[in-house]
Amino acid sequence: MEKDNKQGSYLPAVIIAALLISASILLSCRQGSIYNESEKIPAYSWNAGNTISFSAPVSDTLNAYNISLVIRTTNSYPYRNLFLFVETKSPEGYRIKDTVEYFLADEKGNWYGSGLGDINDLSVPFKTNVLFPDTGNYVFNIRHGMREKDLKGVSDIGIQIIKRKQ
Repeated sequence: MEKDNKQGSYLPAVIIAALLISASILLSCRQGSIYNESEKIPAYSWNAGNTISFSAPVSDTLNAYNISLVIRTTNSYPYRNLFLFVETKSPEGYRIKDTVEYFLADEKGNWYGSGLGDINDLSVPFKTNVLFPDTGNYVFNIRHGMREKDLKGVSDIGIQIIKRKQ
């Protein structure tokens, strides 16, 4: 008597479908993007002294752009919000410092954004309709502004600059 293993035959198809969907999402997120980078937080513990820096080359001063921050946390992140200190430095040396608060979960603890396994991925607007006055590298320095020295449960921090649709 031969054993019927129909359940096992569906597994490769499910994996292939998941990979195709993931690839299409990644490609669609990068369309119109002039910069899209992230940095992993070692051991999912972001030390208050650990400034994450991104240097984004800008060559277009005529079109407007939207800047988003990408925040990845694990399910062990203990808060529903996150305060960030973001310093933007222009190629000419001008600096702008912002303090921003983002909510990562609702009042009931349901995470915003999307998740896969233990990781929650959320893209949040930082600045919209930005006209860069100069060409060159714009540096974004990001630190967490929470009260804990070592903020547990943060996986990655990233930044994305996308040309604004007309």
